[in-house]
Amino acid sequence: MIKRAYHSIFALLFLASALQAQSALKDLSGTWALTLPNNGNNDAGWMEIKKEDGFIYASVLWYGGSVVPVDHAYTFEDGVILTQTREQETTLGKKLAVTTWYQVSLDGGKLKGIKVEPQVDGMGAKATAFTGVRLPADPPAPDMSSLKYAKPINLLTGNSLNGWELMGEDRTNGWSVENGVLKNNPVQPENGHHVRYGNLRTVDEFEDFNLKLEVNVPKGNNSGVYLRGIYEIQIIDSYGNELDSHNMGALYSRITPSMAAEKPAGEWQSLDMTLVDRHVTVILNGKKIIDNQPVRGCTGGAMTSDEFKPGPIYLQGDHGSVMYRNIVLTPIID
Repeated sequence: MIKRAYHSIFALLFLASALQAQSALKDLSGTWALTLPNNGNNDAGWMEIKKEDGFIYASVLWYGGSVVPVDHAYTFEDGVILTQTREQETTLGKKLAVTTWYQVSLDGGKLKGIKVEPQVDGMGAKATAFTGVRLPADPPAPDMSSLKYAKPINLLTGNSLNGWELMGEDRTNGWSVENGVLKNNPVQPENGHHVRYGNLRTVDEFEDFNLKLEVNVPKGNNSGVYLRGIYEIQIIDSYGNELDSHNMGALYSRITPSMAAEKPAGEWQSLDMTLVDRHVTVILNGKKIIDNQPVRGCTGGAMTSDEFKPGPIYLQGDHGSVMYRNIVLTPIID
């Protein structure tokens, strides 16, 4: 009788644990707009948790950079743990597997999480708390033929930076305008001291719109055009490269162009970008490379993870040299 009682208790505990795990996964499945501890303007992140083919998968965008799949995800108590492991070599040539982990749970309908990054030598770890808001499902693709537009706005007038402002009080301005061309020249001194150059944003903010411009990228350089300060359309010298979500005209690390349409470095190229109802269309040099595709979250370097508020156009200026001209934005109206 005692043995049967133990078996019954263990069975009930196992069932309770399984039900708790299923509940935690159900609550946390989906995409989340993360608010990270403020680090300049880059306080935005993104997370997705989903179950496919019987396993839990997850991806994370942490401040800048790309959306990165985690190595493993599993339920634990009332939440989910995500792990990312990198190989690190010590000074003696020994290889260590250093694992960073995120623990997330639901708190009052919002995501509550902590990220723990261990030091390579094992002497302590950095813990970062963060929160998240669930993103709604992708809306239906808008009917592009029925869009209505307001009067076009020329964002670059004369030979001045009127209507634009530098981002970051501690950043150096590498931007100037001459003969209708906006140029960023982030020159680094030869003495080895690194100068931190700033991004450039419009003073005005916008909702849905079409944005047309011309851009010239010198060999080996890159920049980015942020739509509403949230979604980066990549600007880079990627001529001749295989298709990738980090190439010219891509929605950075999220949407790969359907074809290679970029020109060689040093040539002027045209970009025609439409953002409407959380969908983006990109036409590069007359070829449609992203066709009314949903944007499923912010990209690295976003000013905010809130995808439902107006925002500026901002141009990445802390990466390399670039030139822009004929920047015209046309608002989309109801």
